[in-house]
Amino acid sequence: MRALGRHLAGLLRPGDLLILSGPLGAGKTTLTQGIGEGLGVRGRVTSPTFVISRVHPAPAGGPSLVHVDAYRLGDSAEVDDLDLDSSLADSVTVVEWGEGVAEELAEDRLEITIARHPDDTRGVTLTGVGARWADVALRPE
Repeated sequence: MRALGRHLAGLLRPGDLLILSGPLGAGKTTLTQGIGEGLGVRGRVTSPTFVISRVHPAPAGGPSLVHVDAYRLGDSAEVDDLDLDSSLADSVTVVEWGEGVAEELAEDRLEITIARHPDDTRGVTLTGVGARWADVALRPE
């Protein structure tokens, strides 16, 4: 999951929204850690479950990583209360548990669904939504 995150970081730019879904222990935070490594952000990327949102600034003018855990949020109105749209254009925003609550943040987004199989392997589905993702090769070659 970390390697996939580092790969995705190479494709990301300010304004990108990623919505992650999958069961507990699927690897959403691990994927986000890889994205943070790939972006070169400061600070250890950990699950923001109790603080809801963390900002990891990037040195040298790169985009910051805004890491959100929407698990305890009830609906899109509570996501709106976080005021994420104020930093969306300048950052890469990753919303764990964002399915059904964060889609309204941007017309263009990358939806990532992670399945955890009984043998502890993962299956990942990457779905680009909107013109931003129309011509992006999402999978590593």
